[in-house]
Amino acid sequence: MILVTGASGKTGRRVIDRLTEAGHVHRAVGRSSVPPFAWERPETWSAVLAGARAAYIVHPELAATGAPAVIEEFAAAAAAAGVERLVLLSGRGETNAELAERAVQNSGLAHTVVRASWFAQNFTEGLLHPAAGGGAFALPAGTVREPVVDADDIADVVTAALTDSRHDGRLYDVTGTRSFTFDEMAAEISRAAGRPVQYAPVGLDDFRELLIPHVGPDQAEMFVQLCAEVFDGRNEKPGEGVQEALGREPRDFTAFCQAAAATGVWSW
Repeated sequence: MILVTGASGKTGRRVIDRLTEAGHVHRAVGRSSVPPFAWERPETWSAVLAGARAAYIVHPELAATGAPAVIEEFAAAAAAAGVERLVLLSGRGETNAELAERAVQNSGLAHTVVRASWFAQNFTEGLLHPAAGGGAFALPAGTVREPVVDADDIADVVTAALTDSRHDGRLYDVTGTRSFTFDEMAAEISRAAGRPVQYAPVGLDDFRELLIPHVGPDQAEMFVQLCAEVFDGRNEKPGEGVQEALGREPRDFTAFCQAAAATGVWSW
């Protein structure tokens, strides 16, 4: 049985789809699952870990100060419950994420780290959907470039790692094949959607004020600090994690935009 945390998230639900299609027994957990699961409530962990052979770890606030310690505690609980393999979704170029990676790598269990770049689905699911801003999205990213990655590629790598011991001990740097500025990403979305989409570069303080009504001051501050850390060019170079794990090229952002536009997701 494979445990999937973050079951309603961008990668979690895609991993569940793949496990279901392949016939793997799995347990998808979150706040509303039965049994329920919450990262801030360790008393919920033992019930969801019971009987699991492998676990996909998705912490929604890996950039938060206390997250690495939580991951370390969860990994110890997983080992005590008899889990054999952990797969961690990590963030590229994030100091706290790297600390969480070490907690998994030092757990004594078989493990795989999937270190992902900027998600293409950030533009189709959530606050950066251009429709939410009337055809625009704002970020404090300036002209930095990102090798944006499709969450479907991440899910394919994660599913392989959860179900095949050949991925044990690996760290996969999963990205797209090309790096884009956010202005270039907006242009790609515009061409595919057939309507103008604009990127609005903003300062960190303005970005914080934009976020607060949607996520509250604490999460807004965490996101602002994360942006200040990673939007400095450190992540511009594409990785080869998808190629290494799956033996194929990742989906290109242009192809992602064309497929997304065909679903009507950018109609407003």
